[in-house]
Amino acid sequence: MDCQESGFVTTFAETLNAEKPSAAQIIPGGEEHLPAIAELAGVIWRACYPGILSPAQMDYMLARMYALDTMREEIRFRDIRYDLLLVEGQPAGFASSGSTAEPGVMKLHKLYLLPALHGRGLGSRLLRHCEREVRAGGAHRLILSVNKRNARAIAAYRRNGFVIADSVVTDIGGGFVMDDYVMAKSLSDE
Repeated sequence: MDCQESGFVTTFAETLNAEKPSAAQIIPGGEEHLPAIAELAGVIWRACYPGILSPAQMDYMLARMYALDTMREEIRFRDIRYDLLLVEGQPAGFASSGSTAEPGVMKLHKLYLLPALHGRGLGSRLLRHCEREVRAGGAHRLILSVNKRNARAIAAYRRNGFVIADSVVTDIGGGFVMDDYVMAKSLSDE
């Protein structure tokens, strides 16, 4: 069954609650994977962000950030790389990263994992993969933004060596703001 079929990601996530996945791999996410990534984002955000973002802000951000044209433009023209985590051959998480205006500094734009897989080390594995990729591209520092109310993600990034470097509030339009910490990790010591 193809991930692009309606509801597949949700059904797959439900089956993982009772099973320990045995086979996980990370592959480069190409344009052919974007529909699955967009579907994953919707499932993950709706499961993880209640109490952090309003439903209206979630819908607004998902529509803007995960529109297929937006993601294609990121890959084609903004040098943003997507990576897809497959578990048992099915999409279960993803990340994206790209350069910043500061030489040697890359940004982790996105890193998401199905909630049924949290606590199994797969998010850290995907993060380490991204760190290796950006380091291979010449980065010595990796930054990311995380919602200040997302305590679970902040704790996970801290466990993986990130520290809070800044606090920012960004107007994203539609009457919404992103109230984030900027977290950073030096890659030169590894």
